[in-house]
Amino acid sequence: MISTTERTTRARPMPVEERRSAIAHATLPLLIAHGRDVTTRQIAEASGVAEGTLFRVFDDKEAIIDAAVEHYLDPEPFRAALRSIDPSLPLELKVELVLARFLDRFSGIFGVFAALGGRPRPPAQNLEILTGIFDELLAPDLEALRVPPAQVFKFVRLVAFSSAMPQFAPTIGLDTGELAHLIVHGIAAQAGESAHAASAAPAVDAIAEPIVPTAPTISTSPMGTTPC
Repeated sequence: MISTTERTTRARPMPVEERRSAIAHATLPLLIAHGRDVTTRQIAEASGVAEGTLFRVFDDKEAIIDAAVEHYLDPEPFRAALRSIDPSLPLELKVELVLARFLDRFSGIFGVFAALGGRPRPPAQNLEILTGIFDELLAPDLEALRVPPAQVFKFVRLVAFSSAMPQFAPTIGLDTGELAHLIVHGIAAQAGESAHAASAAPAVDAIAEPIVPTAPTISTSPMGTTPC
């Protein structure tokens, strides 16, 4: 006779790929906390399955770790997070939201690989998809931009990557709002404005302030085909 405890702890029937995905998802926080020292018992408990179930869908612990990392590096949830930003929002607020998502992504990747003690090659990215997302997100702002959306993508990615680096991040002391302001407005004060006045301006004014094109080589068309 099956006891109540056995009934409550037994994993419900699930397709193999769905089971693999669930185990990989549950394993990721354990990798960050324990690195490669994580045990299969800990993974089984976090996944809500018996240890034997793990080895019905994975060959060994290393295969589970590899699947967890692959699951985390899947770019589609990150792309979906970028697509969820409303293009009708003010430009600086959109850049801040994009930066926050990039920082979260890069910080997570650095954290996972640091916990695993390895220096793997960065995952390949389809940059055309990302620049296409920027084209759509910045479409309402084309006439206010001095550079095409593909160039904005480069700026955002560079700032986010460097700001998320564990060796560098603690010394920056800038939040996403300040970084977004830097990307959108640069460091030069507007005509008649001192550097002190510019730095003291309320954030809400900075967001509402339009970007005035000053260079004669302004491009107002999306540049999704420009190499990044």
